[in-house]
Amino acid sequence: MNTIFARFLKDESGATAIEYGLIAALISVALITGATSLGGTLNNTFSKLSNKMNANAVNKL
Repeated sequence: MNTIFARFLKDESGATAIEYGLIAALISVALITGATSLGGTLNNTFSKLSNKMNANAVNKL
């Protein structure tokens, strides 16, 4: 019984899997945050461009 318990304490494969899972979760959070920020910036840029093009088209009429 002691050898089974000692082997269980020495086994670190579960801890390694948890560490890899945490790393993957942190990377995905960073990617989502970056994509959200980039998406907002692109939306603002294209909105400004659209407004300028519409204003220019109205002035030419």
